Amino acid sequence: MSTNVDNPEGTPPGGHAVAPVTPPPLPPGYVIAAPTVRLPKSPFVAVLLSVVFPGLGQIYNGQLNKALAFFGGFVASLFCAINIDPMPFALFIPFIILYGWVDAWKSATAINNRFLGGKGEAEEQEELNSPVWGGVLVAVGLLLLLHNLDILDLERFRRYWPVLLIAAGLYFIRRSLEARKSSGGPGSGDAPSA
Repeated sequence: MSTNVDNPEGTPPGGHAVAPVTPPPLPPGYVIAAPTVRLPKSPFVAVLLSVVFPGLGQIYNGQLNKALAFFGGFVASLFCAINIDPMPFALFIPFIILYGWVDAWKSATAINNRFLGGKGEAEEQEELNSPVWGGVLVAVGLLLLLHNLDILDLERFRRYWPVLLIAAGLYFIRRSLEARKSSGGPGSGDAPSA
């Protein structure tokens, strides 16, 4: 008496071959789900952490420079709104908080896109390594330290706070024009060919 174990070809003892069983075809329009890939960062978790406290979402995304900038901006705005003048500085607080939420979402999404082999935002990596983040923190820290040591009275400058907005606007315009010029985009000075 022989068994299938003794006969590696899988033919029954009677000698007749059995056709392999194939599954029935899938119905039209049916799509087999691809295996899921666990992404490194969750945008929801990043935003949730930023809701808890400004900068936590950026720490979750591994962006310590941005986290310190958001935290420093939040604390500086609170300090200035309480000690100097509530009007302009109190308006910065919700801006910093909401922008932190948006940045946490966008950064987590860009990290996931790079993980999946897609293109993340190329400029984001340059912005992370930009000395502007550190410069802002140093400037805010120095201003607050000088105010606390009574060397600089920030209340005297409350009338001139819009100069900061003008300087930031000029910086962004200059950076945008330089980026267009280097990429050859519109306004780069090259005349269109006919």
